Amino acid sequence: MLSLHTTDLPEIIDDLPNISGWEKEVLAVVNHDAPIFLPTTNIKLEDVNAVFAIALHMHQPTIPAGYGGTLISNLQYMFEHPNEGDNHNAAPFAYCYSRIGDFIPELVNQGCNPRVMLDYSGNLLWGLRQMGRNDIIDNLKRITCDRTYQPYVEWLGTMWSHAVIPSTPIPDIKLHIIAWQQYFAAIFGWEALARVKGFSPPEMHLPNHPDTLFEFVKALKECGYRWLLVQEHSVETTTGESLRYKHLPHRLVARNSQGETISITALIKTQGSDTKLVAQMQPYYEAKTLSKQQVGNVSIPPIVSQIGDGENGGVMMNEFPSAFKQAWQDMVNQGGGKSGVVGICGTEYLELIEAAGCKPEDYPTCQPVGQHYIWERVSPDNCQPEAVESAIQELKQINPNFHMDGASWTNHISWVKGYENVLAPMYQLSSLFHQKIDPLLQTNSAETLTQQSHYRKALLHNLLLQTSCFRYWGQGAWTDYAREIYQRGENLLQTM
Repeated sequence: MLSLHTTDLPEIIDDLPNISGWEKEVLAVVNHDAPIFLPTTNIKLEDVNAVFAIALHMHQPTIPAGYGGTLISNLQYMFEHPNEGDNHNAAPFAYCYSRIGDFIPELVNQGCNPRVMLDYSGNLLWGLRQMGRNDIIDNLKRITCDRTYQPYVEWLGTMWSHAVIPSTPIPDIKLHIIAWQQYFAAIFGWEALARVKGFSPPEMHLPNHPDTLFEFVKALKECGYRWLLVQEHSVETTTGESLRYKHLPHRLVARNSQGETISITALIKTQGSDTKLVAQMQPYYEAKTLSKQQVGNVSIPPIVSQIGDGENGGVMMNEFPSAFKQAWQDMVNQGGGKSGVVGICGTEYLELIEAAGCKPEDYPTCQPVGQHYIWERVSPDNCQPEAVESAIQELKQINPNFHMDGASWTNHISWVKGYENVLAPMYQLSSLFHQKIDPLLQTNSAETLTQQSHYRKALLHNLLLQTSCFRYWGQGAWTDYAREIYQRGENLLQTM
């Protein structure tokens, strides 16, 4: 058992989510090499032909739409305005955030061997608490903290307020990551946080700009993450081709414009209609068609990895419960749920194959899509920021479709074009935040600064403005919300 910092964190301070002030403690807890699943897993690699991993992504943005313009969850707004749009779905959404806490105990008690990975944004967790939905949080706590059920569930870290990473100001990437970790620890405890080793980027949006990607991977590793989930078509081989071995873990290599490199393990989320594939448990049925593959000198079961919204759309609301339960019951009938084709968690899989002799350096390598064009023009041995920028500009002139905006599971939607009215204030607020805060953090009072309410409030507004929904959900009310959050954030910084 990991030896952990024992002081419980307050979850809410001065009506704000506890997203700062314990950075040192967070980093001390998450930076360890202790195995997470190996001590408890009931899966033996030699009994397994292929595996699959499914993740449920859950999010609701925070908006300035409560009484008197207070910050509330969009879910709360849906409950309070049931006749607008699809707000009648508020109660089904709330149930979806909770129901996995019923499904896992039910299946385990029936002798099944289920697995699920969970990705909940910080906004959503805070919003549920704001709404007094302690029943949902308690249901999630049961499968996160109770040793009877915890081995079947893996939480994935994410950005605190669902910011898409390629357009997030680089200095704020790590702030989002640690804010989520701290708030998660405040809800579920330090021990639960120490088990969070995989990362789920919002919208599966992977930066392909060399410097953004490098800083993202560097931040992940500094924050104790061992792997992340990436979308199949957001990466390429180092020679610019589609992945040949999408059912094996990869080594995602990040090289910045200074020529520095860093890498992290990536599990490949296969393409397709995400919620439909997860809702109908397609990864299980796809895994049935696969057989063991070679990595280095080791023969391992391939993995089908898939993530989808856990609450969104009729197929997830209505078809997922029966399909989820049926698949695990089918596995019990096929081989006791522990042999043949089985479900697994991402960290569990990586620990099992590495215990069998796999080394991360033996995984096939990949890089973000489009980067091979840059490295064809810029020699890794003579890498300079000016040369990289020149290559990017040249490529944009040659190919109007070439961009460094990253790639996601919504590639038909740009997170940048048409949203200058949100992006400009977003970058402006971030710049103001760092102009004001960074000099203060260099002083001896840095530790106490991040524990102060005015810092936490300014940080919260900076992170909230970067929520993807203010772009994804279109112009109008959503861009008005963004403008209001910007104005409040600017006012807060001016009074600090």
